[in-house]
Amino acid sequence: MWPSPLASNEAPPSPRNPPSSSSSSSASSFSSVSFVSSPARGPSPLPLPEHGSCENSPKREGARRTRRAETVSSETPAEPSGSPSKLTVRAERFCSLLERSNIDLNELKQLLWSGVPKCCPTSVRSDSWRIVLGYLPVNRERVTHVLAKKRSEYKELLEHYYEKEALSVEEGKLLRQLRVDIPRTHSGRLFFSHPRIQGCMERALFLWAVKNPASGYVQGINDLITPFLSVFLESSLGRDPDTVSIEDLFIAVYIHLRFLSQIPVEILEEVEADSFWCLSKLLAHIQDHFTFGQPGIQRSVLKLTDIVKRVDEPLYVHLTSQGVDFLQMSFRWMNCLLMREFPLRCVIRLWDTYIAEQAEGFSSFHVYVCAVFLVFWSPQLKEMNFQQLMIFIQNFPTADWTEQEIETLLAEAFVLKSLFHAAPKHLGH
Repeated sequence: MWPSPLASNEAPPSPRNPPSSSSSSSASSFSSVSFVSSPARGPSPLPLPEHGSCENSPKREGARRTRRAETVSSETPAEPSGSPSKLTVRAERFCSLLERSNIDLNELKQLLWSGVPKCCPTSVRSDSWRIVLGYLPVNRERVTHVLAKKRSEYKELLEHYYEKEALSVEEGKLLRQLRVDIPRTHSGRLFFSHPRIQGCMERALFLWAVKNPASGYVQGINDLITPFLSVFLESSLGRDPDTVSIEDLFIAVYIHLRFLSQIPVEILEEVEADSFWCLSKLLAHIQDHFTFGQPGIQRSVLKLTDIVKRVDEPLYVHLTSQGVDFLQMSFRWMNCLLMREFPLRCVIRLWDTYIAEQAEGFSSFHVYVCAVFLVFWSPQLKEMNFQQLMIFIQNFPTADWTEQEIETLLAEAFVLKSLFHAAPKHLGH
């Protein structure tokens, strides 16, 4: 068994021999699916500029909403979820596609863009993420071999870097920093407070940092591994889609402790390895967010500023007149990809689309989502002074948000991207 995380004042880990890797996993088979639906709800659509105006009069909003709905339905990569019949069709398409011997990657991305229906088996999201990120092959016959190879490779890397007799000075500092940051990650969720889960995070993040010295570990990366751990563990445990989610299950402390303590070691090891490789794929697209000077974040903030100025100039003027610095305000959004602004269930839905967008999802498209998110709060923000703005922006009231609100943000962000991304002259630079 791999070691549990140690207290910050304990000695670095010594070599251990983890149990042999299990290679029994393969592409999932979906033999039965039950279909459910949930009512649509979400925030009001973003007021987009028309003919150079940022006006948002009630008389024009209804027509705008209709036009935008038609635009999104015709231009987004996949049909939006909605009625039970559409949910059933989309779920069946997901399951049928993932059962093919050779999966059409473009078709899978189109389906994933609009989210995985709740009625699908949990393996649908797990398999879709791993395939679209490039961790799993599209040929199902190769899945078992690839998984066994990558999981074995991860164990070898741990033995070489993490479990050696003595760490370097820099590696010791890294480990101590991880043991400070990891307990703070989703501190309100019992799932991520369990020592076994924190151990998975520590090993995976330590290994990524030492394998990527150009950036190393930066606070915020610890947040980015959590959706993978949650999705992959839920899938590995084979939870029925009609039962309570893992996050809800852990509300009961006794169940939480008993449940996580009894998960087989082999399952946690596989989840940890898969999470490491998928995190590596994600960070490869945004690595300049974490290199010296964080140029990727600097560019994203400049782009966000220009979009907000164009879409809602009164909001832009108010924020700047109150002394709000866009870099200070949105740095966390870019560094943690809005993970601290939304409940985890919403982040997972957001990542369906980001992963489907591939290279642009976590970089370019994310900026449009941030712009939509900020402008959504425009009426409240424009009534606040600097102190009120800072308090509100640090604690957006999104605790009760659901996937429906996220889908509305994504649809509006897609419209913004269609307007501005291919025509940079619309922006300030």
